[in-house]
Amino acid sequence: MAQIDARFVEGAPKDTFTFVNSGCALGAATVVLDMTGSAGGLIFDTEGGGAGVEVFQPFESVSGDVASVTVSDGADVLSLSVSDWPEGAEISFTIDVDDVLRHGDLGQTQVSGGEIAGAEVRINAGGASGFAVFDNTRRATIRGFCGA
Repeated sequence: MAQIDARFVEGAPKDTFTFVNSGCALGAATVVLDMTGSAGGLIFDTEGGGAGVEVFQPFESVSGDVASVTVSDGADVLSLSVSDWPEGAEISFTIDVDDVLRHGDLGQTQVSGGEIAGAEVRINAGGASGFAVFDNTRRATIRGFCGA
């Protein structure tokens, strides 16, 4: 069975999302990050002068076979597709995430664990899908499906 471990790391000036496939090979897959349910009302801040606060960072792939990404400045949903996601492989990227509700103890430009709690990650691969919700430790784990 698949197990995808998702993790968010607050950084300055870039925030990092990492997804590790510690289960089965998934082949081509889509990863969707949906921040609409996050405690901090998080958004992706990808352009200067846009919806975010102060510093912005565009999407930048760090690891994995990322084929395409869809995200716009101020959006609360990001979707990326990978051409192949073998067992043991990691997908990671950097971007800027801001808190629009001024919920956190670090201000709007830094996201603590409590602010991302409630955000959802969905994986679709080979006709199968799974989802998980980030907790206040900035982690989410999807279990129980294989896509390939």
